[in-house]
Amino acid sequence: MWTAAFWGLAGGSSLVLGALLGLYAPLNKTWVALIMALGAGVLVSSVAFELMDKAFGQGGLDAVSIGLLLGALAFFLGDLAVNRAGGKHRKRSSGQQQEGQASAIVLGTLMDGIPESIAIGVSLLAGGKLSWIFVAAVFLSNIPESLSASVGLKRAGHRPIRILLMWLAIALLSAMASGLGYAALRGADVNLTAGIQAFAAGAILTMLSSTMLPEAYEEGGAMIGLATTCGFLAAFTLSHL
Repeated sequence: MWTAAFWGLAGGSSLVLGALLGLYAPLNKTWVALIMALGAGVLVSSVAFELMDKAFGQGGLDAVSIGLLLGALAFFLGDLAVNRAGGKHRKRSSGQQQEGQASAIVLGTLMDGIPESIAIGVSLLAGGKLSWIFVAAVFLSNIPESLSASVGLKRAGHRPIRILLMWLAIALLSAMASGLGYAALRGADVNLTAGIQAFAAGAILTMLSSTMLPEAYEEGGAMIGLATTCGFLAAFTLSHL
């Protein structure tokens, strides 16, 4: 459990790194969008080859299909609730966060990261081996996410220290989610663990397609497609070396 929590923290720690970059070394909005698209491509590849493929090998098509669709539905409904509560612009870099509620922004950001953390913990259940490619994908994708959101929160008038504490708390909660995910499912049926992995994959894919990529395209334009493809290729290459 502690090993799972450690790796969950390792993946989530880049949220703080991205926040520091956004607050004290802000990049041009186009560069932020390109980095976001690169991270999204890395995650898409990892979801396909590090989560879904391995989950299919354990539980078969029925378990992964049900898990994937339930994960997508759960994120969709959660995202809808968070958006209505005022967290719609939580990843924007132009200061739109001032239009929403801080609590909804925090809740939405936490909701975005929990499926990734659970997936890290559950991946250790499959033979006790960690998918370091997936941890690296989570680490890389978190940087542009917190970077962009931190720039927007700062422009909306939030104090830097509060922004940093928010990301630190989310990183710690990510570690807890990984550890608890491992502890709760230890000894569980392989079909269940495969379904949970697919559930996380469905939530991640829905998050990428409904929040991360549209916002990246809005700021970066047509180049976003190339950046996403490059991220996908990078993760695919690493997973086959």
